[in-house]
Amino acid sequence: MPRGPKVSETSQIVWDTAARLFTEQFTPQELHRAEAGEWLGAQWDRIEELGLPLALVPEEDGGVGLDAIEGAMLVRIAGSFAVPLPLPETMLANRLLAAAGLPLAAGPATVAPVRLDDRLTLARTDGGWRLSGVAHRVPWGRSAAVLVGLAEHEGRVLAVRLTGDQVRTEPGVNLACEPRDTLRIEGVAAESAVAPLPDGFGLAECFAMGAALRTAAIAGAVGRVLEMTVGYANDRVQFGRPIGKFQAIQQSLAIMAGHAAAAAGSADVAAEAMHDGTVLLPIAAAKARAGEAAGAVATIAHQVHGAIGFTHEHSLHFLTKRLWSWRDEFGNEAHWNRVIGRRMIAAGADGVWPLIAAL
Repeated sequence: MPRGPKVSETSQIVWDTAARLFTEQFTPQELHRAEAGEWLGAQWDRIEELGLPLALVPEEDGGVGLDAIEGAMLVRIAGSFAVPLPLPETMLANRLLAAAGLPLAAGPATVAPVRLDDRLTLARTDGGWRLSGVAHRVPWGRSAAVLVGLAEHEGRVLAVRLTGDQVRTEPGVNLACEPRDTLRIEGVAAESAVAPLPDGFGLAECFAMGAALRTAAIAGAVGRVLEMTVGYANDRVQFGRPIGKFQAIQQSLAIMAGHAAAAAGSADVAAEAMHDGTVLLPIAAAKARAGEAAGAVATIAHQVHGAIGFTHEHSLHFLTKRLWSWRDEFGNEAHWNRVIGRRMIAAGADGVWPLIAAL
């Protein structure tokens, strides 16, 4: 449950409905199909019928109208079910399209670039704009009906609404076999498909929004891994008693629980920072800490489960492979810790404590 203001009735309905849908639609059999490269079109259609890709779009713009804190909880729920579809990416893409006043995406969508060292070039041409460049490791690039390209032009960040036929895709995957594609973009967009984003939506802020949503997904997956591991430790009997009764296992579970609590708190911090105008420093701390939790929890979970946790038949690997992947996306721990370190250095000796206290 997110911190802050009282949960609205609408958000609770959305969360409960999403949890029921994910329980029904994302069985181990469906997750195996997704890992084999199959697009789960029927499941995506159900997600769209519920309006979940429009969760972060204001009601007046045709969306569900959840705020950033409520939307991040939806992503956390999806993460706990290892949903193998671009729900967070489409939520972010539609948030950016709405902010720019561009038509929303009908179908799956994604955003590019998703790495700060990638840059897209935007220039005026006859009848519109030309967007060009290469974006690496773009989530679900091959599956996106709409790509929201972000580029700076004359000191402003502009959103460009492109369709799949304007992008050349080089397929790639992350450890969880989710598409992470290289997009070679060389497309002309009409004037009506390009619009500036408002203040507060710079490239760094848009990148941080992605990091905040990844933090939420990590928190959801970490919580589910803890739940599975505790259940297994209580059920698995060795030497005449459940292995959860052994002190060494209990200590490992306690460490996992601490990391899970830290990941949940990090998700709350990141969501609130996104809600407050995408404040970078709290998101940096949150994503770094959640990434640390992801690695520790996945490691301990497989230690407790033993060999069975790595088998094709067990469900643990669907979550742990995503944890190992998501911790590196939209900035890994090293990236965000460098951001924190630079901010601390810039603040100087007298400014460090006020900076920390403001988190």
